[in-house]
Amino acid sequence: MKMDSIKMKKELEARLAADDRKITYDREKDQLRIENKSLGKGITITLGGIVAKWHSEKEKAIDEVVYYVEEGLRAMTDTVQLTDHEKKIFPVIRSTSFPIESEEGVAFLTEEHTAETKIYYAYDMGTTYRLIDSRIMEKEGWQASRIKEIALFNVRSLKTSLKVDQVAGNTFYFLNSNDGYDASRILNKGFLNEMQKKITGTMVLAVPHQDVLIIADIQNNTGYDVLAQMAMSFFANGRVPITALSFLYEDGELEPIFILGKTRNQDGKGSR
Repeated sequence: MKMDSIKMKKELEARLAADDRKITYDREKDQLRIENKSLGKGITITLGGIVAKWHSEKEKAIDEVVYYVEEGLRAMTDTVQLTDHEKKIFPVIRSTSFPIESEEGVAFLTEEHTAETKIYYAYDMGTTYRLIDSRIMEKEGWQASRIKEIALFNVRSLKTSLKVDQVAGNTFYFLNSNDGYDASRILNKGFLNEMQKKITGTMVLAVPHQDVLIIADIQNNTGYDVLAQMAMSFFANGRVPITALSFLYEDGELEPIFILGKTRNQDGKGSR
């Protein structure tokens, strides 16, 4: 079977149709919008990327999108209450190109992180979460500093179980608990410093999408190449991609690096 945007559009329309929803298609942008009629809010998805993913993952690619849309629409209708629910507040990592406000123009609470990443703050709703915006903060009378402090405290309480793999003398540690906050563990300085004590080569990290954190103990040029390929593969297949670039971890600071061929340089430059 050959899949294209029109077939994908029909498949998603059939899976996501409901009486309280309006589904529209923008042919020029190749986007499908699923909107809650009563709220006037919705989710817009680009079909081209899903079609590309379908060719490698088949039905799993469609299942993921349906889950993402269903949970996203549910989060829009559920109420957010920060007071007395402090344990539900977490930081999430996004790319710097991620929107800084909702479709209604309400600003999300954000903070600078690196040249490639930005920190957002989320209210956990069980199987999904909702990004905290200025409207939620005003309604509850909360200051940004309070949310940020609680979120960082909560991310430090998350488990940091790791899977380990070794390639050509390099060690790769994977944190992939699928709780929505795997990449957020990059903000747990205590955890990173503990990992640094284990590293005998160069410590390099990657957060290609929100559901994985890779920590690498790089011993040779092959290690850089392997990490670059891993990060690109994860980035291409993640439900919420962040960045395919990696980060050096030195003196408690993250510095983006671009890896190309057999050498690596800082400041985004690479050469063979």
